[in-house]
Amino acid sequence: MYVIALTGGIASGKSTVSAILRQLGAYIIDTDQIAHDITKPNQPAWMEIADRFGREFLLSDGHIDRKRLGETVFKYDDMRKLLEEITHPKIKEQVCREIDHAARQGFTIVVIDVPLLIEVGWQKMADEIWVVYVDEPTQLYRLMDRNQWTRQEALARIAAQMSLADKVSHANVVINNNSSLEVTRSQVIEAWHQATKGRSISSEEIFLE
Repeated sequence: MYVIALTGGIASGKSTVSAILRQLGAYIIDTDQIAHDITKPNQPAWMEIADRFGREFLLSDGHIDRKRLGETVFKYDDMRKLLEEITHPKIKEQVCREIDHAARQGFTIVVIDVPLLIEVGWQKMADEIWVVYVDEPTQLYRLMDRNQWTRQEALARIAAQMSLADKVSHANVVINNNSSLEVTRSQVIEAWHQATKGRSISSEEIFLE
């Protein structure tokens, strides 16, 4: 099984690239969706979060108050580390199960959509790393527009993450998402064709303009 890890930063357009890859027939393993699923009521991560963070982080219907939890882990580093301690091993286990499932379905290549791939040290899970890149002014504008955040709120969220420039240094393929959807799509199609062409993929970084 050949594994591509797709990563990026907040508002970089990673979800857009993932959607294009899905349209091209890629088997996508979405770690954000896995994280959502394992924290649903009565799932293992849900039970640990309720026990270790407290029932005040649950809504009246039993679901996790994601807004409150997100604000808390953003503000308090020890709370963020606790949440990661609870969720990351379970996410990784599910990713491995889905890779096995893809193999049984006859797929020879999968794409793992992992926002924090490098931060959590999961690079070795992948044969190839793709980073979706935008410059900071574009990232800031898109984040403010998408989330209706103030400039200060958006800058704080961007500053809390590894910079996209640093992520690019780990990449085999960089998708430059500064321009239009059509330009991004053409880059993704070209990179996907290279990845699926006999597996003869260079270990050198490919920066697709």
